[in-house]
Amino acid sequence: MGFHGILHWMPFAYYDRLSQAEKRVYRASDAIESIGMPRDLDLGADVIALRAALAAEDRTAVQVVGQRMVDALTRGFHVPPVRLRVMAARPSDDYGELHGLYEPPEGRGRPLITVWMRTAQRRQVVAFKSFLRTICHEVCHHLDYELFALEETFHTEGFYKRESSLANALLAQAAATDASARSR
Repeated sequence: MGFHGILHWMPFAYYDRLSQAEKRVYRASDAIESIGMPRDLDLGADVIALRAALAAEDRTAVQVVGQRMVDALTRGFHVPPVRLRVMAARPSDDYGELHGLYEPPEGRGRPLITVWMRTAQRRQVVAFKSFLRTICHEVCHHLDYELFALEETFHTEGFYKRESSLANALLAQAAATDASARSR
């Protein structure tokens, strides 16, 4: 579980509104703090290609490379595949901008992750690390259902730690790939 201070566990504010069953799922999610990378999976070159495609503002290339990464992750974690859809400008409302969306499958269909590569107001390309973290965030929702067999996927402290562990592993692989290419 996530702990703050010495021995005081602090769930997010909405926790009190959950049913007892949902609270059990929340606590189970919060207890999983890291996912790591699947063994023998190196996506460093794909992370670099994603960064280049995003910088070039090439939505098609971002879609292709992003899907390739998501496919590799789902195969590596031995979970069902998920479809990635890359859209242009983020939708927004009074609450802010939507960065990404995970939609569980309907019937026998595939789950869907949607991410947006431009900000809502200024229509600027999203910063690369933010974009990568959004993909990781949505993949973590998929893993909650398929890898951890959670009945619901909550934004717990553990969830955000899993997201960070996956994003940091991908960024580390990209840095190692960059360093290897420079040393040749």
